[in-house]
Amino acid sequence: MTVNKTMAIGEVLRMDIGTARIMMEFGMHCLGCPHAVAESLEAACAVHGSNVEELVERLNKYFAEKA
Repeated sequence: MTVNKTMAIGEVLRMDIGTARIMMEFGMHCLGCPHAVAESLEAACAVHGSNVEELVERLNKYFAEKA
């Protein structure tokens, strides 16, 4: 599984709920909000002042380590 910055938060959460912890580390504490799950990782990072490239890298590392 590969994550990219255009993917919706909900899509990534459906891939593996364990990704929630990583997203929360990047300031995304509203993961249960209906609007948030449809938002792209890139848009969420912009709103929360986080680096989307770092988030995508962390998420992909998480999936690589699980494989």
